[in-house]
Amino acid sequence: MKYLCLAYEQERTLDALSSEEWGALRQETLDYVEDLRRRGRLLVTHALRSVDTATTVRVREGALSTT
Repeated sequence: MKYLCLAYEQERTLDALSSEEWGALRQETLDYVEDLRRRGRLLVTHALRSVDTATTVRVREGALSTT
């Protein structure tokens, strides 16, 4: 069985981090991803773009709309 996991943070929170805090968070994340991969629990990762580029897709009463 396979699962999809979506992890995200508030961009404002990340932008407010000092370079040291950002580096520590990044390293913790990379270490966790590597541990999952090493144990055969992770198949693939893909980064998402900024929320500034996001598009919301909705279907209501059979009609498709994008925002």
